[in-house]
Amino acid sequence: MCVLRDAFDFESPSEIANLIVDENLEAALALHLYRGGRLLQGGHGIPFGVIFGGTDLNEDANHEEKKEVMGKVLEEARFAVAFTEAMKDTAQLQWPHATGKIFVQSQGIATIPNADFNWNTFLQQSEIDQSADNLYIFLVICGLRPVKDPLYLVDAFSEWHQETPNVYMVIVGPEVDPVFTREVKDRVRRAAGVRLIREMNQEDLHAVVKSCFALVNSSVSEGMSAAILEGNGFGSSRASQEHPRELSCGRARSHGIAVFKPSAEFIQLAKRLVSDPALEKEIVTNGREYVRMHHSWQVERDTYQRLIRKLETNLEV
Repeated sequence: MCVLRDAFDFESPSEIANLIVDENLEAALALHLYRGGRLLQGGHGIPFGVIFGGTDLNEDANHEEKKEVMGKVLEEARFAVAFTEAMKDTAQLQWPHATGKIFVQSQGIATIPNADFNWNTFLQQSEIDQSADNLYIFLVICGLRPVKDPLYLVDAFSEWHQETPNVYMVIVGPEVDPVFTREVKDRVRRAAGVRLIREMNQEDLHAVVKSCFALVNSSVSEGMSAAILEGNGFGSSRASQEHPRELSCGRARSHGIAVFKPSAEFIQLAKRLVSDPALEKEIVTNGREYVRMHHSWQVERDTYQRLIRKLETNLEV
């Protein structure tokens, strides 16, 4: 039996200790070395493993206090999982004592779109003009926090929408940072052709991903974007801001990715995708194949089942 808990619901390791006793838990798996792993410190009496998040390596490792905590977590953890070889290499440079504990397992992708989802209702709720011919919806999925930089393309996209009214950008995600969320809402309110939607349940969000024209990632720091990979699996075009983490899972069209850096370059790329069906088809086809070859949820499932068995039997990985 698996007990799933949100790390944000706990403030200290002692609360986790109580959970372990109350639920009679035998092993643990923490997602995010700092966010989840720090709660398992201190000898709770059960073996545990951790899974790196992009924030761990790209952001938290730059803060000495957090880096020290994460190093101690790795000392106690039986194993640590990184999504890419690049993430593994970075982690081993940061915490050499963990070399040998860290291995790579790519994130598996499983998509469950809501078959009853009504696309026209979604467009109506998003205040998108459905009368326009050939609507092109560019979707940004992210928590509203600075590192995801959902505002990066807002002004450039708004200018494009005023020239081409059938293109829209829709930002979907939870309000993670309250101060930044207010800034996002204010900017979007004044930007033509840009819409902001509150977070959605996974099945509905997958239905939106399946129906939109292209999925966009403008994050300034990324481990491995599940949303982008899910978009590849569904057959959405993919455009990503160029940065090392994202490129580690596929740099060019051969992996179903169209890379941009400045916002003006994104608009040029987006216009090409809209006007060149052959290019769009190439990116979609290659993206699907990349996910099929490298992001099997069955392989990921089998890997974690094997790891949990080793935790339960107290064997070395």
